Amino acid sequence: MFTGIISHLGKLTKAENPVFTFSAPKTFCASLKKGTSIAVNGTCLTVTSKPRSNAFSVEIIPETLKRTMPGKLKVDDLVNLELPVTANTLLSGHIVQGHVDGTGKVEEIKKEGNSRLFTIKIPSRLSKYIVEKGSIAVNGVSLTVIDIGDNFFTVGIIPHTWDKTMLYTIKSGDYVNIEVDILAKYLEKLIIERSK
Repeated sequence: MFTGIISHLGKLTKAENPVFTFSAPKTFCASLKKGTSIAVNGTCLTVTSKPRSNAFSVEIIPETLKRTMPGKLKVDDLVNLELPVTANTLLSGHIVQGHVDGTGKVEEIKKEGNSRLFTIKIPSRLSKYIVEKGSIAVNGVSLTVIDIGDNFFTVGIIPHTWDKTMLYTIKSGDYVNIEVDILAKYLEKLIIERSK
């Protein structure tokens, strides 16, 4: 489990499907060992070999490639990194599982005051799980929904998040990982089960 508060940035150094290798700061890699869960752009992956001092590797299965955007990454692309929560971690964002629900396409990035407003087009099947002022994870970053439509939502990126995550590298037309709030999906299932 994660919180959507990005602690470090990494960079894709090698992609030999199914193994993807990322460089990362030594302080981050020091917390890793073989078998550690890690969120890479919001996708929960497992470190598959003993990490080096400044790099780690993961294997990505076909289902993950189908649902997420690691397959669209190019060598030297920046990625958001987050370690799993511990009993001592502040839950500053929201509960993020790293189980990406799909990808969205960034339609527009507009500067608004001290923020950037992202408009992201999504599959309409996801819109029912998104509410105004609710939480959503975009490339693993915990954000607050500003507006929601049938096939889009908007979020505002504060200056700190813009500077400390890979979101500043995104352009209109790029794809991002989307994870809706897990509570909405559980609630839907409970309601459906109770109505049977």
